[in-house]
Amino acid sequence: MTHKTIAVIDYGMGNLHSVAKALQHVAPKDRIIISSDRQQIEAADSVVLPGVGAIRDCMAGLHDTGLADVVKTVSANKPFLGICIGMQTLMNRSEENGGVPCLGIIDGDVQGFGFVTDDNGLRLKVPHMGWNNVYQREDHPIWHRIADGSRFYFVHSYFVKAQYEASVIGSADYGFPFDAVIQQDNIVATQFHPEKSAASGLQLLQNFVAWDGNQ
Repeated sequence: MTHKTIAVIDYGMGNLHSVAKALQHVAPKDRIIISSDRQQIEAADSVVLPGVGAIRDCMAGLHDTGLADVVKTVSANKPFLGICIGMQTLMNRSEENGGVPCLGIIDGDVQGFGFVTDDNGLRLKVPHMGWNNVYQREDHPIWHRIADGSRFYFVHSYFVKAQYEASVIGSADYGFPFDAVIQQDNIVATQFHPEKSAASGLQLLQNFVAWDGNQ
């Protein structure tokens, strides 16, 4: 069996080492690299784009390092996983920070939870932080051996609203349903942090490592 190289993109944002450590745990024989080098990233078999913080800082980091173009290139031709803000960067635009253009790889926008209330009309806390159930909307290799409704760990004040229903393969609920996992061709992206999501998160990362980018 040929061992893979999996690149975690370093653009100055994100919990890179915890993502890399989780990947190494599920793929001990593969080579996991944290890199900002275009050639290394483009030569990898699979690519992960993590992210935490504000979208304006994330997009500035991608553009300042020249990695925005690299993301567009690798997300078009090899298995690609976006995590949290890394997911949001793939969309057309985010309303965070007064409105920020994103990479436009997947059609849709990023919106704020705003005034979120529960069934009793009580205001829910923002950010949405902690464990929540994720419901599988479509069959996909990323869900292999993960039960529908499994819990994953979220930390976010903004959420993705994909333009096309077919892009959404997982949803969660926080006052209302929102898109928790999206896909397009060889791209999968999660709003939650799989590296912080115990057994289900590790299974998802293992599924990504095994995935060849086909549906």
